[in-house]
Amino acid sequence: MNKRPVLFIFICLGIFFFCQAISPAQESDNPYQKLRVNSMRIEQRILKLAEFGRNPEGGVSRVAFSEADIQGRNYAMSLMKEAGLKVRIDEAGNIIGRREGSNPELPPILFGSHLDSVPNGGKYDGSLGVIGAIECVQVFQENGIITRHPLEVVVFSDEEGGLVGSRAMIGRLTPEALEVVSLGGMTIRQGIQAIGGSPDKLSQVRRQKGDIKAFLEIHIEQGSLLESKTIDIGVVEGIVGINWWEVTIEGFSNHAGTTPMDRRQDALLAAAHLIIAVNRVVTSVPGRQVGTVGRIKADPGAPNVIPGRVVMSLELRDLSAEKIYSLYGKIEEEAKAIAEKTDTKIMFSPIEAAAVPAPTDPRVRKVVADSARELGLTSILMPSGAGHDAQEMAKIAPAGMIFVPSVGGISHSPREFTRTKDMVNGVNVLLKTILKIDRGALD
Repeated sequence: MNKRPVLFIFICLGIFFFCQAISPAQESDNPYQKLRVNSMRIEQRILKLAEFGRNPEGGVSRVAFSEADIQGRNYAMSLMKEAGLKVRIDEAGNIIGRREGSNPELPPILFGSHLDSVPNGGKYDGSLGVIGAIECVQVFQENGIITRHPLEVVVFSDEEGGLVGSRAMIGRLTPEALEVVSLGGMTIRQGIQAIGGSPDKLSQVRRQKGDIKAFLEIHIEQGSLLESKTIDIGVVEGIVGINWWEVTIEGFSNHAGTTPMDRRQDALLAAAHLIIAVNRVVTSVPGRQVGTVGRIKADPGAPNVIPGRVVMSLELRDLSAEKIYSLYGKIEEEAKAIAEKTDTKIMFSPIEAAAVPAPTDPRVRKVVADSARELGLTSILMPSGAGHDAQEMAKIAPAGMIFVPSVGGISHSPREFTRTKDMVNGVNVLLKTILKIDRGALD
């Protein structure tokens, strides 16, 4: 039997089925399938940025409005211009770099992060989001890609001091907030002026719902989940809400040597029981909620006096406000029992919440997850336990966040580190996500 005709038929069938397997969506992706960011450029720019505010421990102290912050901002603006962006500083001190799209009627896709750091912080927090955003635009520029939507890269002002720039952009930066003293010692008002803003004209910064097609932010995880599970990309389902209380415990100060153990009203002992109860309550239900007592002060604070008064903090975080208040209710019940047992009084005073839960847009989450999968990367849906500018932007636009692993889960520290390959993976996901949204993935 002549096998040649049979072989030829099988070859033809194989070609036919291969062609049938290619969907129109895949074909439309082809022009950009091999588009990738420049890993060496990202790493070099992250390290260069770390020179501004470098501290002896190897991290950065680039607090908002400082000379180091201004130097870092100037460096970022030079990179933006190199990438072909038209750069301006808005009235809140945010840096905006804009690249026009082919359709001036469409709203811009906004992406970026912040450059300011905490004192004695790390190289990657915020910086990756800015350098990664500029890199995406530079790749488009180098490859002659014109998006339909305008693109805007943003460097938000004073993220670490209370999401100042993003709050201004959504119209939530109050006159009272302008008088708050920042980490660098200036008031927010003075700081905005120092970086080129106009705090008396903040109304001109405000964007309304519909003004932005989507907001995207790539960020280091600042936790250990991705690294511990060997997962490439975190698809952020939302930024947790944070509630604070000041807890006051009143007992009775008395001589530590002459007061029997069974006659004491020890406020610090009651506080110790309450701290244990907080841990027990928060870990008693499934989920990723967290509870922390991070500050405590006992009076009168002498080794030979039974503490008569304790003031301590209580913080609860979760994606669900309902769960936060459910946990708080259980902690209150525990506190009543502890107060009765220790013959003390325990009072809770709520402090204005740092943030309400801010879910990301489910459509954006899907685009991010799809982009990671198409790049051959693993991903997981996860919350952000830290605050980010994305939580403010989510109030006026579809928002999404991309997390990459933090080595050892360490952040806000000179030991903060993210591997170059992980940064590059995340920026490639951002690149692909921008293109998908531009071509109608959210429509």
